[in-house]
Amino acid sequence: MADNVSAKEGVKPQGLKGISDQQIGYHFDTHYKGYVTKINEIWEKLAAADRSKANQNFSDYRVLKVEESFNWMGVILHELYFENMKDGKGGPPSGDAKAAIDAAFGSFDKFKEDFKACGIAFRGWAILAFDLNDGKIRTYGADAHNVYGIWNAVPLLVLDTYEHAYYTDQGPKRAPYIDAFFDNVNWDVVNRRLAKARKAHEALK
Repeated sequence: MADNVSAKEGVKPQGLKGISDQQIGYHFDTHYKGYVTKINEIWEKLAAADRSKANQNFSDYRVLKVEESFNWMGVILHELYFENMKDGKGGPPSGDAKAAIDAAFGSFDKFKEDFKACGIAFRGWAILAFDLNDGKIRTYGADAHNVYGIWNAVPLLVLDTYEHAYYTDQGPKRAPYIDAFFDNVNWDVVNRRLAKARKAHEALK
């Protein structure tokens, strides 16, 4: 039986500062839900795929597995992105997230500078992640959902930097979109993810 997932309507933010409901609506309903539809199609086809013809140069099985990684991560990263803005108040972090960011980057301003640079430098995503390999937090970038990911890294704060995330509001101007993103971060969500990542790190020691 094939796996199946549904769109998580509960993570869709509304009433954000500097990011319009129309922008979010296009993004959520077209792009995010598109990945949900495609991953379900891929999993259905994988259930019946002929594994005896798998080949590293080309095979139906290889194509499905490659696109599985792209579309499944498209679902997951979008859900994390929308969730870490929903009901957010922006501003500097609080709690454990503040302490962890200060320890890793020196200050919130230095972290913000680094994260914004990551968002400008990469075509798809900027991610603050907890690395289960050594227990440190770092910023990572990705040009696509399934490119440059770090094994055992748990996303804490996720920013979509594809053009579809900001073109309705900002046109080609990415920097003001990233500023607007920081005006809407839900640090409670980041703190919750950090707590879970630290528990996982302890369990893996």
